[in-house]
Amino acid sequence: MPKVVQQQIGNIALVVENYDDAIEFYTQKLQFTLVEDTDLGGGKRWVRVSPPNSNGTNLLLAQASTEEQAKFIGNQAGGRVFLFLQTNDFWRDYELMKAKGVIFNGEPRVEEYGTVVVFQDLYGNKWDLLQLSSAPQ
Repeated sequence: MPKVVQQQIGNIALVVENYDDAIEFYTQKLQFTLVEDTDLGGGKRWVRVSPPNSNGTNLLLAQASTEEQAKFIGNQAGGRVFLFLQTNDFWRDYELMKAKGVIFNGEPRVEEYGTVVVFQDLYGNKWDLLQLSSAPQ
């Protein structure tokens, strides 16, 4: 009997200008957990952050090391929403993020699929904060 294919996306690399500034933003303003910060030498680090109580994909904060990489800081998706932060309590997280100075691109709205608002990370990448209509409370 063939083995069942089982895969998952473990990390998504996010190009950042500075490791420590990015760690501060994600852990302080978005309440993410610092999963790992390992010095790899030569100014490189393996830095992973994850939303609280997440059991899935981590963000791998990758400090730009070339001019070419630096061009993509804040625009990894060509101006579109890049990442989707799903929550079980939209208004709790929205109010907390707003109080911590997170920049929102408009007001929250209720759509058929759930409650959503676009926000920006410290470099301008666009994210959706989203509570699906079918999300457990």
